[in-house]
Amino acid sequence: MNLREKYNIPSDAVITIAGTVGVGKSTMTKALAKALNFRTSFEKVDTNPYLDKFYADFHRWSFHLQIYFLAERFKEQKRIFEYGGGFVQDRSIYEDTGIFAKMHFEKGTMTKVDYETYTSLFEAMVMTPYFPHPDLLIYLEGSFEDILARIRERGRPMEQQTPVEYWKEMHERYEQWINSFNACPVLRININDYDIVENEHSIEPIVEKISYMLNQYRNLKR
Repeated sequence: MNLREKYNIPSDAVITIAGTVGVGKSTMTKALAKALNFRTSFEKVDTNPYLDKFYADFHRWSFHLQIYFLAERFKEQKRIFEYGGGFVQDRSIYEDTGIFAKMHFEKGTMTKVDYETYTSLFEAMVMTPYFPHPDLLIYLEGSFEDILARIRERGRPMEQQTPVEYWKEMHERYEQWINSFNACPVLRININDYDIVENEHSIEPIVEKISYMLNQYRNLKR
């Protein structure tokens, strides 16, 4: 018996992993999908036609980048539900508007008109009863010091060159965002409460919490 069967987790569930850069979303996505025998859904970065242009000129390309992300994430969400669920998803569609687009607007790298157009489109596409929201969003959280240590440890060149102040602001924005998020149920997990890299069995207590949240929510919907 696998963990999904042991904890009575619906085979059609869709679970989304959210959290700031360096918190371990991809690692959690892979470990959870393996434990539940679910498929994974990852962000497609290599085929993004705007990413390099965006890093060269935030003002010129921030709107284009966010629209691209919105369209791709919307199509992926639709694909997951048409497939019948049973997915763990790395990063949510909600973070783009709640954190990144908002940050560009507030910092002046996206115009007011572009931001209003983007948020209007997001609300029309996503914040409706017809959009297939995830069954559960898992928010990975930790202290800024712990997350910064993880960013430095994994050593990605672009991240190492990014000022510490940027990561601090991102951490704060994520905390503000999750405190008001209500599109689907949220399970908050501290990154110090598990170590799925060194101990794969530490995923089981997380699966147990997921089971409780999913079944409680589905019972409320009946």
